Order: sequence, then C-alpha cells, then structure tokens
Amino acid sequence: MAADSEPESEVFELTDFTTASEWERFISRVEEILNDWKLIGNSLGKPLEKGIFTSGTWEEKSDEIFFADFKFSVTHHYLVQESIDKEGKDEVLEDVLPQSMQDLLCMNNDFPPRAHCLVRWYGLREFVVLAPAANSDAVLSESKCNLLLSSVSIALGNTGCQVPLFVQIHHKWRRMYVGECQGPSVRTDFEMVHLRKVPNQYTHLSGLLDIFKSKIGCPLTPLPPVSIAIRLTYVLQDWQQYFWPQQPPDIDALVGGEVGGLEFGKLPFGACEDPISELHLATTWPHLTEGIIVDNDVYSDLDPLQAPHWSVRVRKADNPQCLLGDFVTEFFKVCRRKESTDEILGRSTFEEEGREIADITHALSKLTEPAPVPIHKLSVSNMVHTAKKKIKKHRGVEESPLNNDVLNTILLFLFPDAASEKPLDGTSSMDNNPSSESEEYNLYNQFKSAPSDSLTYKLALCLCMINFYHGGLKGVAHLWQEFVLEMRFRWENDYLIPGLASGPPDLRCCLLHQKLQMLNCCIERKKARDEKRKTSISDNVTNTYPRDAGRSGDQLGPDNLKDMDKEKGEVGKSWDSWSDSEEEFFECLSDTEEFKGNGPESGKKGGLKEMANLKPEGRLNQHGKLTLLHNGEPLYIPVTQEPAPMTEDLLEEQSEVLAKLGTSAEGAHLRARMQSACLLSDMESFKAANPGCCLEDFVRWYSPRDYIEEEVIDEKGNTVLKGELSARMKIPSNMWVEAWETAKPVPARRQRRLFDDTREAEKVLHYLAMQKPADLARHLLPCVIHAAVLKVKEEEGLENISSVKKIIKQIISHSSKVLHFPNPEDKKLEEIIHQITNVEALIARARSLKAKFGTERCEQEEEKEDLERFVSCLLEQPEVLVVGAGRGHAGRIIHKLFVNAQRAAAMAPPEEEPKRMGSVEERRQSSVSDFPPPAGRELILRTTVPRPAPYSRALPQRMYSVLTKEDFRLAGAFSSDTSFF
Repeated sequence: MAADSEPESEVFELTDFTTASEWERFISRVEEILNDWKLIGNSLGKPLEKGIFTSGTWEEKSDEIFFADFKFSVTHHYLVQESIDKEGKDEVLEDVLPQSMQDLLCMNNDFPPRAHCLVRWYGLREFVVLAPAANSDAVLSESKCNLLLSSVSIALGNTGCQVPLFVQIHHKWRRMYVGECQGPSVRTDFEMVHLRKVPNQYTHLSGLLDIFKSKIGCPLTPLPPVSIAIRLTYVLQDWQQYFWPQQPPDIDALVGGEVGGLEFGKLPFGACEDPISELHLATTWPHLTEGIIVDNDVYSDLDPLQAPHWSVRVRKADNPQCLLGDFVTEFFKVCRRKESTDEILGRSTFEEEGREIADITHALSKLTEPAPVPIHKLSVSNMVHTAKKKIKKHRGVEESPLNNDVLNTILLFLFPDAASEKPLDGTSSMDNNPSSESEEYNLYNQFKSAPSDSLTYKLALCLCMINFYHGGLKGVAHLWQEFVLEMRFRWENDYLIPGLASGPPDLRCCLLHQKLQMLNCCIERKKARDEKRKTSISDNVTNTYPRDAGRSGDQLGPDNLKDMDKEKGEVGKSWDSWSDSEEEFFECLSDTEEFKGNGPESGKKGGLKEMANLKPEGRLNQHGKLTLLHNGEPLYIPVTQEPAPMTEDLLEEQSEVLAKLGTSAEGAHLRARMQSACLLSDMESFKAANPGCCLEDFVRWYSPRDYIEEEVIDEKGNTVLKGELSARMKIPSNMWVEAWETAKPVPARRQRRLFDDTREAEKVLHYLAMQKPADLARHLLPCVIHAAVLKVKEEEGLENISSVKKIIKQIISHSSKVLHFPNPEDKKLEEIIHQITNVEALIARARSLKAKFGTERCEQEEEKEDLERFVSCLLEQPEVLVVGAGRGHAGRIIHKLFVNAQRAAAMAPPEEEPKRMGSVEERRQSSVSDFPPPAGRELILRTTVPRPAPYSRALPQRMYSVLTKEDFRLAGAFSSDTSFF
C-alpha cells in the first residue's frame, strides 16, 4: 500500500506550449492594426497625375505597439485619392499586381520637391512605417532587424495586406528603412545602402548600372533595356556680383529732420542681409534609355545646358535681420521693464545744491507767467536748458540720454506749431498720410490705436525710433519727461495741442490718446472762457457751439436722450462762452421771494404768474412756432451747458460706482440723481429762458415723445389738439418731476460747471507724469503695430505679391481681436510681431530675386511679366519649372549667374576655391566650365524582368541613387515571383 500511494504524492511541473510568446503577440497586434485600418486586399487607385505628390493632400494615422517592453509607433501614410470601383472586378483584381508595384514604374512624379523620403525614393502613394517610439532606443543589432523584418513578413502574409510595410532601423538621422510588399504570388523587397564615402566606381551612371544589373540577377540574355531618369543639382552661393538693394540706415545721420537716416513718421523696412542664401538649379533628363547617353569616369554627355527640363528652388536665409521687425520687437521689450522714469533718469537733476535748484525754479516759474510766451519757440527745451547746463557740470554731459539737436528735432516734429509764427488750431495732419475716409486710415478703429495723422501716432513712432537708435530706455524716459512738461506748458498758457481732433475723447482710440484729447478739451474750455471774460455778453451771442448729442441723463427713462436731442433738431450754446465773471463757477442762487413760484406749487396759476414776471435770460433762439401752454409766449431754446467729456477709464470708474449702489430703492434713487446733473442744469436754463413755463413745455422741447397729443372735439364742436404727459412722466416721485420742482431759473452762465476743466486737466497731467516707460509702451504698442501694418501694406503695394496680401489680411484680423482687449497677453502680441516680421522677410526676398533676375531691366513688357510671374512662383512654390530650360529667358539669366560666379571663383586664391568632389569629378567637369560640379546627383533605374527564373513572371525592378558630397544612398525595390519558391 505504501508503494502504491507513493506516486500519488509526487508533483509534476507541466509546460503549456500553447501559450503565446511575446513575439507572437507582437505579430498579432500588427495584424490587428492592419485590419482596423482596412488595409486588407488590393485597392487600386487612379493613375498618378504629374506633380500629384507635391500638390496632393497627404494624410496619416498612427498607433502604438509593444514588443515586450519596447515601444514602437505604427504610422500609415497615404495620398488622398478616389479608388476605382471594385464591383464585378474581384476576379480581375486577383491577378493584378499590387498598387505599389505598379507605382514603381510610374515616371510622372520622379524627384518630387516636397514629399516623404520613401515617396521620393520609391514613388509610393501609400505605405506603413514601423519605427521605434520617440523615447525609445534605435534598433541597431542585425538580429533585431531581421526579427522585425520577419515579423512584418508574417503579418503581411496572414492578413493579405498588399500595402508596403517598412521598418526603420539604425539611428533616425540616417533614415534607413527596410521593408516588404506582398501580393498574390509576388513579393517586393525594399533594401537600402547608406555610406559616407562614395566608391569612385559608383559616382557615374556606368557603375550604377552594373550594381543594378548584378542585383537583379536576371537569367535572360540579352537583358531588357533599362529606363533611366537623371537629375543633377547645381548650387549657386556666390551673390557678390550683385549688391543687396537694402541699404542699412546711417545711425549717426541727422540731416533735415532725419534721425538715423530715417525721416520722422516713417518706419524703416527691409532686410539688412540678403534673405536669399542659395539658388538650386536642377537639370533633369526624365526619359533616357541605356545606351543613348554616356556617363563614366572619363567622359559625360550630361551637359546642363542640354537638359530638357530645368527647375529652380531658392534657399532662404535663416531668420534674416529685418529692420521693421527689430524696431517693433525692441519697443515691445520696453513693455516688460519695471523701472519708473525717476529711477531711470535719476532725481539728481532736481536735487542738486540750492543754487541749481533755485535756477530751475526760476526757469520753471516762466511757465506760469501771465505774459504770453511766443509759440514759435520750443517751450520746455529753451526754458529749462540754462538750468540744466549747470547741473550737467556735476552729472557729466555723457549722462544726458538725448542731445539737444535730437530732442529739438523731435519736438519740432511732434509740435510743428512751435516753429511757426501763427499758432495752429490743434488739428494738424501729415501730407503723406492716407485720406481720413480710406481703409488704411480707419485701421485705428480696429486696432484701438490712434489716427495716423495724430500726435499720439507720431509720438509712438518717435519713441520707437529713440528706443532703437538713441539712448534706448533712457532716451524713451527723457523724451517722455519733455513731452509731459510740454503738455503742462500748453495747458498753463492756453495753447492747443496739435494733431488731435476737436471734440470729446474718441473711445475708439487708445487710452493715452483719449487723455490727450481730454487735456485739449480742457484747454479749449479754458481758452474760450478767458477770451469771453474780456468781451461783453452781447458780443458773444453770435458765437454758438453745436449742442452735444450725448447727455449724462440718458438712462433716466426708456427713451434715450440722445435720440431726443436729434428729434429736437436744434442747437445749443456752450455755457463757457457766456461766462462774464472772474469766478471759476457760480453757486445756484438761494431761495428768495422772487422764486417762490419755483416750488411744488409752481404749476399753479399764482406761481406761474410770478415766474412770468422774471426777466428772461440765456435765450439762444425761438423754437419754431411753439408757444408756452399757459401764457402763449413763444418758446425759446436756452443756452445750455455741454455734457462733461469722459475717457473710458472714467466711464468704467463711474459704472463701478453706480453698480455698487445696489438694486435697492434707495440705491436706484441715488443712482438716478447722480445721472440727472445734466438734466437739472438744462431745466434751470430752460426756466431762465422761458419765464412762466411748466414741465409740459420743457418736455415738448427736451423729449417730444413724452408729450402725447391727440385730436378732440371741444364744446363748440371744433377739432382741437389736446396734449398730456406720457405715462412714465406721471409716475409718482418721478425723477423728472422732482428735478423740475428743484430747478431754479438760473442761466447756464451762472450755474455750477458740469465740467471742471481745471481739475480734469490736472488729473490728466498727473496721470501722464506717473506713467512708467513700460506703461507708456503698453499704451502706444497698438499704434506701433498699426504703423507697422501700414508700412507692410505700402511696401506690398510696390511688389504686388498675392500671397502677402492674404497674410496681411490675417494679421489685421488677428490684431483686431487681440488689441481690443484692455491687457492683451504678451504671447499673442509676440505672434503678431512675428507675423509682421515674416511678411517683411517675404517682401525682402521678392526684391532680392527681382534684383538678381533684373525684372526692372527688361525692355519687353511680355518678358518682364514672365519674369515677375517666375519670381512670384519661387516665393510661393517649393520648386518652379523653368520654361524653355536653358534656352528660355529665365534660363539664360540663371546661366549668366552661374557663369559670373564661376569666373569670380576662378579669380579667388587657391585656398578660397570651392571644394571639388575628387580628382575624377574634376576631370569629368572640365568640359563644362560654366557650371560647378553638381552638388547632388540623383538617378532612377527601372526595368521589368522575370525573376528569379526565366519562366517567372516579369515584375518591376527599381533602384534610386543619390550622391552628395558627404552622402551616398542606394534604395532598391526588387520584385520576385513566389509561385514556385
């Protein structure tokens, strides 16, 4: 029993040989991907059209796969094309070669200028690549390469996929691929050789033919003819015989209002170096047959001038230095600085010893003297110059960022009225600016910058130029300090600021422009008031100002008061022009006996009778045929105060204050009273101009839609008009009623001012003085971008490049979206500047090519148009066909360029001569002296032979060869019949 139970206690270890290995799972995963992508079977496409590899649309899809812990990526590349209808053709497709094998013999797309390397080498329209993932190591060992290739072969055989599948091996920079394509009883092996040193016997066609024939191993005698396509590429790098048309600016020049060799108000443009570094000429013999042409180590028939096809491409210089792009970029860098103006310039200017401080105080006191200062003299520069001279003895002359000549020239450019005896009216324009109705002029609406003829726009250009050429950040701070002092001088001496449109601040412009407009409004009000103080009231009646359509009380009812003013169709008069008092403003008169009819009982007959006894004041003109309802006197339009102009930051501040009042009844009431200041002023002016009036009279003039009239029949049977206030005017505690009861008959000239120009001007001046250079650059950057876009459009108009026009439209659209935000992101601003720089480089390339091809020197108009079209294609296309090859007009010019370059190279010292490709290559090229040795030699050999046996099916064979100075590659696709093997 013990012996019987002993075997039962033994433990056996069983090995399950049916478990899939890592290799099998890898193959299974590849098959799943091929099935998911529906790459099973043969799907024939349309015949390949000429140039479709470059002009067509290529797409790809990718997936990831693991071999144990090694990660691969699988990518399917394919040309988007319609496939042939398969209905009823299944039997035919079984005997048809796979699409990729047919493409090996197609000659319509040899040497595509822009395509995947496998497309260029094999002419494939569809293929799959299995490559190590981005973070994985390269497949270097031969055993691993063979394992992957066998896995691919098994997957293709199991799935019936007829799309070529490649495996990338070795380092990625070598671009080494091996692969396979399987069809019904056929197979194509894709092999590759990559060498750094070229064997001498393979540098010509004869040696490559020997390789190709030996690799095919065709048993037939004689061999079928081999079809040959040859492409030789010549590189032109020597442009010394042609001067680059862009002249760099002279930084030290200062002649006739020019700084840095540039006229103020104009941005520089162009590349400082030639943006075209090389010209590549490809001479192609597309259809040759073996035996027709000789090319060996002794002699060659491959003369570039005899090549039937020429094509040209240009190589662009990497990041060429462009003046406009550098200008805008350097100014944008100022936006990121943190220093204040005092920190940059230092406070020592006004903190030296008492003697210097006294001198400066004496100089600055001249700014506030009552005696008029001649406007034709530069105000700030001349007044403070003497005091600065003494301080410079302590600081050193070299510490002054801007010298007087540069500063005076800039100030004369910004303030042209300072050089004339007759002051301007504050609205100046530049002669070279576009019309105010043109699209270029109105770009400031989209960019929220400033009009191109405004002071703000010119200031932005000057600061941009100073930052680039004169003093950098210190120069910017210095100029801004002088600018602020000039603004105070003009305010204190009643001189209008030139280059600013009259009227309230334009909210479509940048905030700095609005601030300057606000200061100009204050100067206008102050100037008008000071002038009217010296004249009588009767002399000023004829000087009327248009009534502003906007009112601060337009939110008091459902009807907008702006529309009400339009309905009245009348004009008012600025209250400032009527002020005859030396006081800054008048308080409203206190309640007296003569105004007792102004109270709540003013609508009664007694109160109206007492008001009617008042003397009318502040009348502008009669309002048509309207009469007062109670006494029948004509209704007069009063002289009213203009609403206070506001900038967008003040409007935002006011909105925040109103929003904080909340939605309660008290808050709403207080909000309405704050908004009714202008309404109350107009009511007081109306009462003063129309003694005996009532609220209905005021509403008939101020808001006609709130006075409803209808026809009724009176006691005598006559049809008469009867009017009454609208429903909203009858609401209890209506703000209009409350304001009317509170209003006293006070003419506008004796009312408290709605707009305190003194206070607002000081606020603006303080705002300007507190601006850091970074804040200033942020305010003016939209103007600089606006100016850069205008410059690009101007330069593009001279070249007429269609692709540039599209890019400019995209820049305008992009900038409009970005610059309308209060604080645009730096990254988005950098994108705009980068786009402008790219367009500048593109225009510079066009000019470079036009200069080299001599488009301006063409006498015949037809040749000139052909050359301009050729240059335009060079900029927009990867490669351009030269019509007529070497015998065409463009071909002759290209030939001349190479001849001149060869002659220049022959005159150079021996050590400066370009390196040749070896002594054999020199002998072969000695007969073609007009061109240098080719920088690249590409050959495609094709044939159709039975392989591997004479009775095998005739299948396509192809070998691609490329030879450069440091690279030699052979890419072969060799097909064989597998029916009996």
